[in-house]
Order: sequence, then C-alpha cells, then structure tokens
Amino acid sequence: MNKRDEHFMRLALKEAEAAFEKGEVPVGAVLVADENVIAVAHNSKEATGDPTAHAELLVIREGAVKVGEWRMTDATLYVTKEPCVMCAGAMINARLERLVYGCRDERFGAANSRYQLLHDPGLNHQIRVVSGVLEHECAEILKRFFRLRR
Repeated sequence: MNKRDEHFMRLALKEAEAAFEKGEVPVGAVLVADENVIAVAHNSKEATGDPTAHAELLVIREGAVKVGEWRMTDATLYVTKEPCVMCAGAMINARLERLVYGCRDERFGAANSRYQLLHDPGLNHQIRVVSGVLEHECAEILKRFFRLRR
C-alpha cells in the first residue's frame, strides 16, 4: 500500500461516514486523475429510491460530466468496499485504468471475491486492481452499520 492510495482511501472513508449518518449502506468512492480528485460520492439508494445509486456509479457519472469524456483511461477509482457486478461493468465501460478498494465482499464482490470481471480476458477492457487498502477501517464501518440494524 502506498501513501497516495491510503490518502485517497481516507477520503472515500469520509464519504462512507456521510452515508452512514444518512442511513445508507456506508460505501464511499473517490475518482482521481492526475492526482486530482474529480468526484466523490457515497451510496444514495435510500435517499433517491434509485437501486443504481451506488457510490461507484455516482462518481463515474459525475466524473464523466466534469471531464467531458466517458472514457476515463487515466483515472483511478477508490472505493471502500469491493464493487458489485453492476459497478464493475460500469468501470469496464468507463475504461478506468485502476481500481483500489478497501474490504472484500464475499457475497457480491466482482473484482476478486465472487467474480473476477475486471480482469476477464474475454472482455474488451481490463482494470488493474489493488485490494486491501485500509481494509480494517473499511470493513469496520460496514460491520458497525449492520450491527445497528440487526
């Protein structure tokens, strides 16, 4: 883990905390290109009533608007939890260069855990994946959230 990845993951954790405070599943995401933050977001499914309002999709959408381009070949997406199939598909379609995530999602993870979509040679784009950045902190906020709801 390098200091840059840790720095941007801490920003994603701040977004996850914002989601937690709003009663959303606490997942945060930060989109970065050329060491600059392009977009930040957290899950907003409950607030919007939109099942696609995952943090990853929200930052990809905002990032595309801000840079005026849907291809983000120089961008890195930082997210506190391993992305699901829907979000992994969006990352491939956005042509992201790199994904850095915190904790694994054994049930729905599509980067390494359950599926390996981001480096599937049968797809038209593969994404470099770094996992386990601030893993304990990223997992802990999810555990804390679900303990309160059960």
